[in-house]
Amino acid sequence: MSPMNAVRGLILASLMTSGFGGLALAQDRSTTVKADGSSIFADVAEKVRPAVVFIKTERSMSAAERGEGEMPFEFFREFFPDQQPQQRGQRNRRVPGGGSGFVFDDEGHILTNYHVVRDAEKITVVLEKGEEEEEHEARIVGSDRHTDIAVIQLTDAPKALTKVPLGNSDAMRVGDWVMAIGTPFGQLQGTVTVGIVSAKGRSDLNIVGGDATYQNYLQTDASINFGNSGGPLVNLKGEAIGINTAINPSGQGIGFAIPINMAKAIMTELIAKGRVRYGYLGIRLRELDAELAEGMGLNIKKGIVVESVETNTPASKAGFRTGDVIVRYDGEDVRDDGKFRLKVAETPVGKTVPVVVVREGKEQKVSVTVGERPDEDVVASAPTPESDAWLGLHVEDAQNSQVRRQYQLERGEEGVVVSGVDQGSPAEEASLREGDVITEVFSHEVRDIDDYVEISKKLKDRKDPIAFLVKRGNNTTFVTVIPEGK
Repeated sequence: MSPMNAVRGLILASLMTSGFGGLALAQDRSTTVKADGSSIFADVAEKVRPAVVFIKTERSMSAAERGEGEMPFEFFREFFPDQQPQQRGQRNRRVPGGGSGFVFDDEGHILTNYHVVRDAEKITVVLEKGEEEEEHEARIVGSDRHTDIAVIQLTDAPKALTKVPLGNSDAMRVGDWVMAIGTPFGQLQGTVTVGIVSAKGRSDLNIVGGDATYQNYLQTDASINFGNSGGPLVNLKGEAIGINTAINPSGQGIGFAIPINMAKAIMTELIAKGRVRYGYLGIRLRELDAELAEGMGLNIKKGIVVESVETNTPASKAGFRTGDVIVRYDGEDVRDDGKFRLKVAETPVGKTVPVVVVREGKEQKVSVTVGERPDEDVVASAPTPESDAWLGLHVEDAQNSQVRRQYQLERGEEGVVVSGVDQGSPAEEASLREGDVITEVFSHEVRDIDDYVEISKKLKDRKDPIAFLVKRGNNTTFVTVIPEGK
């Protein structure tokens, strides 16, 4: 036992013998500290560890790819020295990767993260068998990038598999003890760390690991490192209450796990259908804040503002309008845009849902039949040919999750990203370059691709200089572009 865990054990023992025993793990008080003085953590680890696996993957990577998977290739080479890349200059190379996972049924199904097995061409699962290890091949049953959840299955599952029972994450309270188990850094298999549930319902995070569209994380101070992704976060009964997923690169002792109740619904669909159907309305939205409410002349403080309604969608058919403020959805108050997106996504496709909106200062009821989210990323509109060629600039929406990953942007960052600059164009002459984030043009705010398209149409015939406010790395600067013909 580590010194930290030993200290925690002493604290628990002290609490159990003091007048504060009722505060210490009241849900399982009789087994918190055993009669022989040993820790319950050891019992949990002994029970769960055999069901936690190390997942090794292989995939092809082109020379142009950067930072794919949970860790960059150069990082993995330290832990897989026997797997060498092809010679520099060749287009493709075999790249090892990996993470953790855990067995949850007799059929050899394993829960893990989407980003652990993404694009994997070969998957090898390493099982602990006492002092020995066994390797088994596995296949992807189904994966879902929106929640960063995947289910894989052993192709030759041995009999009498040790399994991790699935618990109830909704029952966990902030302050409850939890244990994280996995294979940090790709080589320390079966590592156990202990902490508490630090918070629940975390969303809109910029974290290292998964980049889920729908976030509702448990936060914990149990140590989670690279390679822990996909492993279980368990309670003191040895039940999985989360899937360890990500870390905060800016802080110590802050990790995040997908709640197991969320994972249960996803894995059921993945096993049955290989994919997940998400509810969809077809609106662009923005969370209402005090400044926006004042600017709209509203006396309400919480809600979701409809910024636009896509044509031929459930929202347009239900009569939603730009400027509507959604304050209730399916009987629940609407306060947070991330939780609202998740609530819509979790709504069964085809269900008719009552919605309350504030329109022209008055509450109105709207009924909407939820549709299925299209496969494409509908959050960001595709740039039009007119905007794409304006001044020699090619741009993409910074809110697109794939664009965020490619250019390592923060979640929630607004603007458009320069994805290309035509040679000899005004943009090149002004030294604009790929990766720049444009947030303002000609003193007009650019929040997304739609703003950019509208501004470019208004300025397409302008011959005088145009000022762009550009974020480049950690710096923000004005860049003046002089159109052709000036």
